[in-house]
Amino acid sequence: MLIWLALAFVSAMVEVSIPHFGFAFVGAGAIAAAVIAFFGFSVVMQVATFVIVLSISIVGLRSRLVGMMISGKGLPSRTDTLIGRHGQVTESIDSTLGTGRVNVSGEDWAARSADAIPAGTKVKVVAADGIILEVTRA
Repeated sequence: MLIWLALAFVSAMVEVSIPHFGFAFVGAGAIAAAVIAFFGFSVVMQVATFVIVLSISIVGLRSRLVGMMISGKGLPSRTDTLIGRHGQVTESIDSTLGTGRVNVSGEDWAARSADAIPAGTKVKVVAADGIILEVTRA
């Protein structure tokens, strides 16, 4: 029984250090095998329980748990909050070169637009590509 608990402990430590939902299931199988060992079942039953719980949990849960972590939008970028806001062009936006700068909410940002926009023009942020704002005339 102590070997199963030690395996569960080591699996938990590895999972915490390198989270990828793999060793958590080893730990779950080891805990189930430890419970079987506590009730006095044979080593063959303990190993069988370990393999069954490990297999079922990997097949049934891993893809769902990983999917929940990956499918989330994640952390919003600083530029996401600027979409829909208005600003002013500080350096003319050249649609051919994709250069220009705007001031939005008191911050200076690189900007681009499908149309050339001269400095001083009021603009609206319609999208963001990394740290470059996509703008149109307001």
